[in-house]
Amino acid sequence: MDKGDLGETVLLIGVDTGGTFTDFICKKGEEWEVLKILSTPNDPAVAVVKGITLLADNNTGRVVHGSTVATNALLEAKWVKTAFISNRGFKDIMEIGRQNRRRLYELNYMKDLPIVAPEATFGIKGRINADGLELESFDEIQARDTAKLISRSGVQSVAVCLLFSFLNPTHELLMGQILEQEGLDVSLSHQILAEFREFERASTTVINAAVLPVMKAYLQRIAAELPGQNLAVMQSNGGQISVATAVREPVRTILSGPAGGVAGAAAIARKAGYTQLITFDMGGTSTDVALLNGQLPLSTESVIGGFPVKIPMLDIHTVGAGGGSIARIDSGRALQVGPESAGAEPGPVCYGKGEEITVTDANLFLGRLLPEYFLGGKMKLDKERLDKRIRIMATDLGLSPMELAEGICTIANTIMARAIRVISVERGYDPRDFTLFAYGGAGAMHAVFLAESIGIPRVMVPKNPGILSALGMLMTDVIKDYSLTVMLKDADDLPVLRRYYQNMEIRARADLQAEGFSENKVNIELYLDMRYQGQSHEIMLAFTEDYLHDFHRCHKKRYGYSSPEQKTEIVNIRLRAKGISADISLSESAYAGTNAAKEALLGERQIIFEQQSYQAKIYDRDQLKYGNSITGPALVAEYSSTVVLPPGTKAEVDKYGNLIIEIGAGGNDES
Repeated sequence: MDKGDLGETVLLIGVDTGGTFTDFICKKGEEWEVLKILSTPNDPAVAVVKGITLLADNNTGRVVHGSTVATNALLEAKWVKTAFISNRGFKDIMEIGRQNRRRLYELNYMKDLPIVAPEATFGIKGRINADGLELESFDEIQARDTAKLISRSGVQSVAVCLLFSFLNPTHELLMGQILEQEGLDVSLSHQILAEFREFERASTTVINAAVLPVMKAYLQRIAAELPGQNLAVMQSNGGQISVATAVREPVRTILSGPAGGVAGAAAIARKAGYTQLITFDMGGTSTDVALLNGQLPLSTESVIGGFPVKIPMLDIHTVGAGGGSIARIDSGRALQVGPESAGAEPGPVCYGKGEEITVTDANLFLGRLLPEYFLGGKMKLDKERLDKRIRIMATDLGLSPMELAEGICTIANTIMARAIRVISVERGYDPRDFTLFAYGGAGAMHAVFLAESIGIPRVMVPKNPGILSALGMLMTDVIKDYSLTVMLKDADDLPVLRRYYQNMEIRARADLQAEGFSENKVNIELYLDMRYQGQSHEIMLAFTEDYLHDFHRCHKKRYGYSSPEQKTEIVNIRLRAKGISADISLSESAYAGTNAAKEALLGERQIIFEQQSYQAKIYDRDQLKYGNSITGPALVAEYSSTVVLPPGTKAEVDKYGNLIIEIGAGGNDES
């Protein structure tokens, strides 16, 4: 199958593995099917294979998978035994790191334990200088002795980071060949990150090496159990990569699932006419937020689990607040929510096994979650079991059960609102200029409360928000990112700059052609990292004919000033190559009018808002039509999520089935 012609594929499946649920969306011809099943944290492949098998029904097609395997291996320190090789005299790069302290005023501050133990670091002879020339020849005998020593020590994977290998990789390639002859998995820094700053390059390469065998075993198992399926993996930059690339460079999948959601949100909102978004993805374990000011937000300054990762990733901010976040009484007798989560096992109290109250439990107690419609009625929620535990905890705190439940939701909302302010207000953006795009299993239950507290005027909830990340993966292209440190002091030397880009483009087009993309299916985007001479930090911006003016403008927006008279330099150049995949079109509906919402009415029930009980209408999301208007208090139920409309809000259905909720625009219910 030509990977560049995915529009001809009969079967498309998107898979997003979360902490509580694994989400699936399947397109068979023109029909769509969605599925959520409990994740299997001890072996994520079990849930993935089960869901794909159910949906594929012996058909073969293309599967795009957002995997948390690399992420969890890193965050939970479940990486394999890893070795690190650098130049003689530089083997302690990872242990020394930078002088930065994440907790500046902590007197007993201790650095995180390194991924590679000191005894597994090695320095070898051979040296390339800052001009890419050989200062000291590579010692093959010492290199072979080192490789044998590493192999005998039980190490499974090796990271090689030699000085200035991004200018001349000869020594790294020789070392890599010798290590592979010993049967070891190898990650070479010039292939993972061809940029200067040896600590960040080493850190990124070490992380890749540490999770490579874990990711390789995981993907090989899925491929073996799903023969015939064309499997691709979502990466952190908002695009897909092949399984072969994901196995070789698993560090590119660290934010795999959240990236799919942001990419999907951008595509759906753009189609509906919205380009300024704050995405709000509230799942079972955590909440991910991102700010989109007309384009996907890229960053090369990410830190995961305390370790710098310098590859291009979508700029997503994560906090430990989700539907499964546990509510506890801390040592000061105050109510605390998260960051610990009940996950899929044992899960919230209402799932039947959990013993600790969660945000999901609080929403159910307040009537904001509908037991009979949860996952289409296929999963039962135990309200009686929950009521008993809510009363016990409320009594312990001296609160009423209603006050406790609303308190849990309020604390969770405060944590998530703080995360949104980090990516907006703290970066110079006014939230009032943006639309809050809510998704994830719990996002639509909390979105309006967040928007009201921050001043965001509008909330957008797509169809099936609980599986949007899985859908977003199907809406992405195959993307390959390339970078190179150039250190151009003469920042306006266009001929030299274009020559560098031309060489990168030749490589990028060849790589995508090898994956099956024809010339007319490849798009090229150019970027560069610039700074004023003397600075130690850069700004990444798109390469245009007026890139110097763009740099001064971006610098002023970010730092409050610019110095057009000062000399600039280009530190790194970047190229993003996109292999254009299938266009997942969104169907438009005919205008049905506001009165047609009566056909979607399921009934009414009591729901609590601000400790008052309201008679709220319940609507079936699948029966809502373009033009329908709903005013709160109301709930909109669907398979993957529940939309909560507090009093004083109004929602309308647009032609793509999205719910557009205007904050403070309540009125008479026309339905």
